[in-house]
Amino acid sequence: MAEASDAVHSLTDEVLARLAGCTDARFKQVMSALVTHLHDFVRAVDLTGEEWMQAIEFLTATGKTCTDKRQEFILLSDTLGVSMLVVALAQARASGQAQGATPATEATVQGPYYWVGAPDRPLGFDIGEGVPGEPALYTGRVTDTEGQPLPGALLDVWSGDGEGNYDMQMGEQAEMRARGRFRTDGEGRFWFWSIRPSYYPIPMDGPVGRMIHRMGRDPNRPGHIHMMVSADGHVPVTTHLFVGDSPYLETDVVFGVRDSLIVPFERHEPGTAVDGRPMRRPYWSAHYDFRLAPAAG
Repeated sequence: MAEASDAVHSLTDEVLARLAGCTDARFKQVMSALVTHLHDFVRAVDLTGEEWMQAIEFLTATGKTCTDKRQEFILLSDTLGVSMLVVALAQARASGQAQGATPATEATVQGPYYWVGAPDRPLGFDIGEGVPGEPALYTGRVTDTEGQPLPGALLDVWSGDGEGNYDMQMGEQAEMRARGRFRTDGEGRFWFWSIRPSYYPIPMDGPVGRMIHRMGRDPNRPGHIHMMVSADGHVPVTTHLFVGDSPYLETDVVFGVRDSLIVPFERHEPGTAVDGRPMRRPYWSAHYDFRLAPAAG
């Protein structure tokens, strides 16, 4: 029994010794930590062969569920809190480079529904045209952490519709909707129309959904709109704006909510909106100013 116990622990040292020839210091550090923690986990829960095979089958199913429009591994990372932990670590590193400065806009998870190639749109354009949901006007500025405007900053915007569905969930022939890229004006201002996003459950028809169900967790995300904001010479940020009175702000299934990103949406009766657009039905407005930190060097 003592020999078996020794083997259980010495195997970790044997695997780590095989990394002696690795010349990539960072890769060696990451893999050494991965092996150490993975072996510690297996020992801590006394993992059985059947359970390990179930884990392998789960990861295999996760890979098979991925398509060019569905990234189940990102969803897995998000729902286990790993994505948000990586984001938080990155933001902590950035804040450490600029101590004493006004904090930059907080980042949050990208999520599995980003689609490269959204069309460039002029300020004031309605990316929510034809999309289910209540119209909403988004306004604000992009500045540096000193409050100076950043003309020509890029906002890459996307969201689900008012029923909580993304275009990428509409089948293989789905076309882009509720997406667009906007450039700020000479004073760093932006404005565009979309819809007031709704809360929604993550896809529950795949392996990650089955995991969430078995965990006994709520599968919903609060209503939010995604933004990638960037400007020359500044650190880009991938973030959300969360609807202030949305359900599930306290229980976001991907742990992405930050208080600084919760925005009140004001309801307006039909009439002329602040950008001059005539509105024949009620609409919403939301205002947010993004702050970007200067890039190192």
